Amino acid sequence: MSEENKGLMPQFPVPDKLMSPYNPSETEPRIYKVWEDSGFFNPDICIKEGVTQPDAKAFTIIMPPPNVTGVLHMGHADMLTIQDTMIRFHRMRGDRTLWIPGTDHAAIATQSKVEKEILKKEGVSRHDLGREDFLDRVHTFAKDSHDTIVSQIRAFGSSCDWSREAFTLDETRTLAVRTMFKKMYDDGLIYRGMRIVNWDPKGQTTIADDEIVYEERTAKMYTFRYGTCADGKLFPIAISTTRPETKVGDAAVAVHPDDERYAEYIGQTFEIPDFCGVPLSIKIVADETVEKEFGTGALGVTPAHSMADWDIAERHNLPKKPVINEYAKMTVGDERILNKKTTVAREEIVSWLRNQGLLEKEEDVKQNVSTAERTGGIIEPLPKLQWFIDVNKEIPGRGKSLKDIMREPIAKNAITIIPDHFNKTYFHWIDNLRDWCISRQIWYGHRIPVWYKNIGTDAEEIFTGTEAPNGDGWMQDEDTLDTWFSSALWTFSTLGWPNKTSDFEIYHPTDVLETGYEILFFWVARMIMMTGYALETIPFHTVYLNGTVRAADGKKMSKSLGNGIDPLDVARDYGADAGRMALLVGASPGLDTKISYDKIKGYKNFANKIWNITRFVLSNTGTGSIVKPEILSARDIEILAENDVFLTEVTKEIDGFHFHIAAERIYQYVWANFADILIEESKPILASDDQVAQASRAWLLQELLRRSLIVLHPFMPHVTEELWSMVPK
Repeated sequence: MSEENKGLMPQFPVPDKLMSPYNPSETEPRIYKVWEDSGFFNPDICIKEGVTQPDAKAFTIIMPPPNVTGVLHMGHADMLTIQDTMIRFHRMRGDRTLWIPGTDHAAIATQSKVEKEILKKEGVSRHDLGREDFLDRVHTFAKDSHDTIVSQIRAFGSSCDWSREAFTLDETRTLAVRTMFKKMYDDGLIYRGMRIVNWDPKGQTTIADDEIVYEERTAKMYTFRYGTCADGKLFPIAISTTRPETKVGDAAVAVHPDDERYAEYIGQTFEIPDFCGVPLSIKIVADETVEKEFGTGALGVTPAHSMADWDIAERHNLPKKPVINEYAKMTVGDERILNKKTTVAREEIVSWLRNQGLLEKEEDVKQNVSTAERTGGIIEPLPKLQWFIDVNKEIPGRGKSLKDIMREPIAKNAITIIPDHFNKTYFHWIDNLRDWCISRQIWYGHRIPVWYKNIGTDAEEIFTGTEAPNGDGWMQDEDTLDTWFSSALWTFSTLGWPNKTSDFEIYHPTDVLETGYEILFFWVARMIMMTGYALETIPFHTVYLNGTVRAADGKKMSKSLGNGIDPLDVARDYGADAGRMALLVGASPGLDTKISYDKIKGYKNFANKIWNITRFVLSNTGTGSIVKPEILSARDIEILAENDVFLTEVTKEIDGFHFHIAAERIYQYVWANFADILIEESKPILASDDQVAQASRAWLLQELLRRSLIVLHPFMPHVTEELWSMVPK
């Protein structure tokens, strides 16, 4: 006998289900099927069936699309839980509620996974297969991964409208991508040019900033002089670097304009006939970006192999000579360094500096080394002919740039970021934003919608559009677009853009974007940019940033550490409802949160507590609906008033996006107040001869049970749905 039923003999029969312990592994899949079969995840059906009024206010969330590279983790489960809580809350309010699910083709990640985990085992490369056959293999992998992901999304109770499911590489999204590319190209915002990019020598492609993994390693910091100048004098300034091999490409030494140590040299050019077999011409330039206190306060400028140095070269009209190629090998020098790997060339140059007496200091330093997330290759900043989006150019007829479009909605509070301390970092990122490299040297993804045709010696015609041009001789660009380009259109491409659809008219701008704080810049800012540019509006009103879900000891979950928690294991062993509550309680927006099996087990016990509360109430009040008595006891009036206040406050917390507080307050009310206090208090009343008090308390218990199930439903939808089917309405 449960604790709730001790001390009082049941007076009424209850549904047989309630006589057995709650079984989430049996209940949750069955309940989800009932929801799907009802069609009520679709707002159109809600209106058709009279559940939602046609003129009801819209509430829209577009699901951040998980990558089709594998299975979901607890971070995804957290995302789904927060969004589903909002969606169910607004649907219960009667809003015209839409949650569109989808997945991301995640071009470079998916291609890399197929190459590493499938083709490598078969002993073949994508080049052996050819583009068409390779893409067939990738599509098969992506489809299988998609199906797994969708089953996981369902397992956590996500009430999204599957009839509107989208994929970033499907036909509708392809039209949107090509339409946007052409529009930006025609406006002069997309251009093809030579600029510094993040180059992955292993993957042989450019990669985005967010695909870089910074690994802290111990490195050597070398302080030295270039050598003897043409006039026989020693170069007058010492510089420091961890990459001496790049110094064969130096064009200048930059110093701060206020640094008196080097003032006399500014504007001078020094010819060095021999720097490990390479002649150098070094100009001393004054640039305010140089930090006087760092190292010697003098920066060797390597324009072709550093983004910051490229910018200095642009400001001072310096030559940009590449000295490292796409395979991280040297392209200049004699037999000591030519065609050698950069790491080998580094040792050769350091040895030469040491032998020449030019090396003044060596010291160990900690350094964040840029590596490619997918291949582990060390990133080489290289000048490459690529496609870019110009973020600083004025948009024709708008009087503003794409940077301005990204900045304005946040500055004018048209979009609210939660928590708001991320506003400062958002603006800092935009202020330092460079032109966006959107081309990738991979096969999987949106192929750049540009076609070329030779029309004479050293001349070609270029065509860009939503479809290939008519006629012979046209060849499409070999590169594909950065995944973030298609993702940046997500809030409106999922609603049918560029076609004018009723969905777009009703549900855009969307209401909330819920996502991880780590992609605030790479995704959120770009959605604001693309929406502001193409539609002259905002993509969403609120950005809710969640933190990283960590293991109980605070470490990041990973396969190598063996501390990960599988959402499907949680759903099977404890119930998705328990996992949802464990993810919500204690998880403030923008802050990392810890989760453990003990915490999840605690909320499984909470589901059992709700189950037992329901059994007690129904076994002592009946399964028939009780009419509210004309006379309620003073105590019951007091309890009801307290509950009114509780519901009002919880509603405010949900409206204010304080889901962690709302979930905790509901938990405390149901367990500590309803179960531990009110049920114990009710037992002698229900066993007494005072029929007025009995009737008052019986009605109150049913009313509190209904209210508790309602307020708890957005957080723990399965168990509350199951119990709702049994309680008197």
